[in-house]
Amino acid sequence: MAERQAKLELRSCGQQAMLKTAIVLVVLAVPLAAWAFVKPVRVLAPQLEGLECEGKICVDDPARREQARALYGDAVKFVGTQVGEMETTPRAIFCSTRACSEKFGLGRRNAYTVGLAAMVIGDRGWYPFFVRHELIHHLQNERLGSLRNSLFKPIWFREGMAYSLSRDPRRPLVQPLEGYRSEFEAWYKQVGPERLWVEAGRL
Repeated sequence: MAERQAKLELRSCGQQAMLKTAIVLVVLAVPLAAWAFVKPVRVLAPQLEGLECEGKICVDDPARREQARALYGDAVKFVGTQVGEMETTPRAIFCSTRACSEKFGLGRRNAYTVGLAAMVIGDRGWYPFFVRHELIHHLQNERLGSLRNSLFKPIWFREGMAYSLSRDPRRPLVQPLEGYRSEFEAWYKQVGPERLWVEAGRL
């Protein structure tokens, strides 16, 4: 009886050890898998992808750091005065090569914003209106909440506002983007800048 009890306890200890090992492996594997397959996660530590960061600006080409800093600084001022003050400013990752853009999962996009954490400007996105566009998305996320903005606010509002208020000079944009901008501009004409965020909260 005692021998049988000892064997059961030994088996139980072995199973617990295997379970703990499995949990450790999962805990280690999930971040690695996210890093490998969910490329926007890489904005959390761009240095691991070979970028150099100073303050909030990260670049893959140090020779273009001043250009990136000027684009970012001008865009922060523009959005603050023309659209609304930001509580915080995001990390800005500037990719000057296609390889860098691909590391961060840009695909065919020129830029994107990740919640309140960061924005990525791709190798084709080094223009003032692209940087302003992404900062407007950051501001939307601050004022309306990241999840609420991305999941529940109408796309014509989210994208139309960013294209319109960034003063994107491309007219017309490809559809449906031009339609989003037109719908936003018609709505904005009715609500005006003073009631922008109040009315945006009601959408």
